[in-house]
Amino acid sequence: MSNLSGFVKRIRDIMRNDSGINGDAQRIEQISWMLFLKVYDAKEQDWMFDDEDYESIIPENCRWVNWAHDDRSGDAMTGDALMNFVNNTLFPTLKALPVDANTPLKKAIVQTTFADANNYMKDGVLLRQVINVIDELQLDDYEESHAFGEIYETILKELQSAGSAGEFYTPRAVTDFMAQRIDPQIGEKMADYACGTGGFITSWLKALKPKVKTTEDEAAYSHSIYGIEKKQFPYMLCITNMLLHDLDVPEVYHDNSLLRDVLDYTDDDRVDVILMNPPYGGSEKADVKNHFPDDLASSETADLFMAVIMYRLKKNGRAAVILPDGFLFGTDNAKINLKKKLLSEFNLHTIIRMPSSVFSPYTSITTNILFFDHTGKTENTWFYRLDMPEGYKHFSKTKPMKLEHFQPVLDWWDNRKEINIDGFDKANSFTYQELTEDLGYNLDQCGYPHEEEVILDPRDLIQKYEEERASLNAEIDRVLAEITAILGGKEE
Repeated sequence: MSNLSGFVKRIRDIMRNDSGINGDAQRIEQISWMLFLKVYDAKEQDWMFDDEDYESIIPENCRWVNWAHDDRSGDAMTGDALMNFVNNTLFPTLKALPVDANTPLKKAIVQTTFADANNYMKDGVLLRQVINVIDELQLDDYEESHAFGEIYETILKELQSAGSAGEFYTPRAVTDFMAQRIDPQIGEKMADYACGTGGFITSWLKALKPKVKTTEDEAAYSHSIYGIEKKQFPYMLCITNMLLHDLDVPEVYHDNSLLRDVLDYTDDDRVDVILMNPPYGGSEKADVKNHFPDDLASSETADLFMAVIMYRLKKNGRAAVILPDGFLFGTDNAKINLKKKLLSEFNLHTIIRMPSSVFSPYTSITTNILFFDHTGKTENTWFYRLDMPEGYKHFSKTKPMKLEHFQPVLDWWDNRKEINIDGFDKANSFTYQELTEDLGYNLDQCGYPHEEEVILDPRDLIQKYEEERASLNAEIDRVLAEITAILGGKEE
């Protein structure tokens, strides 16, 4: 294709004329299932070249090359015939592909990917035009395939505008920074239990790739990731992302990480590294709490994922996790108990406070990166406040966060020292005793003292209010319990 940079725009312009496409979410989902089939078809061509006995799980008439490819002979399906084929043959066939426990993962992903996929377009002529644009991709050409991998990033970014509270594309600068600080090693297994479109997995692979030197290293690299995604749409995007990154057997599963008892996990379920941005701002059904010990059972999604992370991290394993401010200052029972477990069983060595606009303009909830490892109790925790770079008032869609903006953290990381600006801590270290006994598990340290007032999206405003109200209510309950205990003691 001569104009990769115009790829998304060309498709968007065509889809705008189709009455079946209503909004960004449907447009991106429509692009996604076609892209998956195009990418999968390119992979199958490779697999057939390498293995003459390879047989596709997709029936011949439903393989991209046989129904979507236009050889310019005038025989390509279009109009009503194309719509009839897609709606009444292609989708029913792919949704019902025979898959069982013995089906190889690289074949099973087709059925899993299409289980809840939809075709929204209603005009067969416009659908043919979109298919032709996608089919122009030369994925057997290394340079074009690599270039398209970059273009795919723009498609994933556009998901932000289609996302709802708690579901965000994590900026690539953030995932790259976290992966680089974790420092992947050949032979390690990394997991993301709410992997979305695969951003953390991609950054892990990027950081690990330069260390691949041998055939054995290559094999270890290919099996170094494990992902779970609950929602069908991001799962489809993630699988396509992995295939574009040359993972022929992407160990990514369409499942819900919260639907298994955390006490049932064995060593086989644990991994060396966890990189995550757990969904936050959402809540789970009441029965989901039954999979967690009573003292950790929270209605907040991010809290539950934090419990999963701690139960699934190997001894001596490492983790980097994004959590909202509500986790740091929260005083409800579940949050306090999660922080007790974190500080007493894990080494929470670093918390990076990030500016509120990192996820702008889609949410202004302030987030933090927690770095910890499973090597024993926390002795000291360093906090570092990452301020906005010079010349930026806030990050935005047109001025997003870049990896270079983390340079102040990198400069400080290996030579840590306290930093105080205008009487406020920018970087400081707190002992286990200070965090637990003196501060009562309040990890809200080295925050932003001069932050300008930000007008939040109504959903974010409600979430922030609920977090602060829950924290205040828990604090009131604690104080009342102490007063009651004192009064009770006097009566005796």
